[in-house]
Amino acid sequence: MLVNCVVYKNGKKLEAIELEDISDNLKHRDRFVWVALRDPSHEELAKMQEEFGLHDLAVEDAQHAHQRPKIEAYGNSLFVAVHTAQVIEDHIRFGETHAFLGQRYLVTVRHGASLSYAPVRTRVEREPELLALGPAYALYAVLDFIVDNYLPIVSEFRDSLNALEQDVFAETFRRDTIVKLYELKRELTQLRLAVAPMQDILSQLTRIHGALIPDEVRLYFRDVLDHAMRVNESTDTLREMLTAAMSVNLSLVTIAQGEVVKRLAGWAALLAAPTLIASWYGMNFVHMPELAGRYSYAVLIGVVVVVCAGLYAYLKKVRWL
Repeated sequence: MLVNCVVYKNGKKLEAIELEDISDNLKHRDRFVWVALRDPSHEELAKMQEEFGLHDLAVEDAQHAHQRPKIEAYGNSLFVAVHTAQVIEDHIRFGETHAFLGQRYLVTVRHGASLSYAPVRTRVEREPELLALGPAYALYAVLDFIVDNYLPIVSEFRDSLNALEQDVFAETFRRDTIVKLYELKRELTQLRLAVAPMQDILSQLTRIHGALIPDEVRLYFRDVLDHAMRVNESTDTLREMLTAAMSVNLSLVTIAQGEVVKRLAGWAALLAAPTLIASWYGMNFVHMPELAGRYSYAVLIGVVVVVCAGLYAYLKKVRWL
């Protein structure tokens, strides 16, 4: 659906216009049009293509979504596709934003999980001297909003990892811990797939496409690039920490199992000593001189106690019990 269609002159908002009035406003060199769409229909995109002269391939990409993050040049216009992210019910939900940039227009198309860009529009309208730089500055504001929205997601996942570290080093193994660690790593990997290509997109916007990106705006895109690099590095660091946490958790489980086996082996050794002695005298031989002695039974019990006590002390010393 159509969210907004506004015309700006020298950085100041003139008015909201109908789609049919777009072409008339594009004739004025001191104006540009910013159109915002959300999950548009085929007819709405066809109308955008008619008004702005958009390329067929770019319109097709914007219609079907599920695009990889990219930037493509079509004559005197750019098509930018980026992924957006939101945390919904403790899970990351991803969406897409597609942008068509021309010398006197910006068209943004949102798909799926994506915050409204109304705050972005409000902010840039309070900066008419910067908005006068043209639609490239409006594109910067949108991309800056998207990248900045990654930061609280990374921070939230860092807090989740810190909380899970308590469970990782707990004495008892809990399956939920390893499941949560795996889910965190999976979602951070998906987030990295959204953030990493942003660096190439922003790098191109800071270096090339001079006809559409004024030099004054390149500085702002460079700032967004710095934020994207920071998010990407933080994501990589968290993924490495999650991998280490999973390895530590599994190692601790293995060590705990080894300790249990050692204790079982120690108690088995203690039981084996009297069993061996008792079985020796249970072979029913007739000529066993010890059997005829008056104190043989007491001596045998004493030997068993001494052997078991010595074995228990040794196993305690080597920490098998």
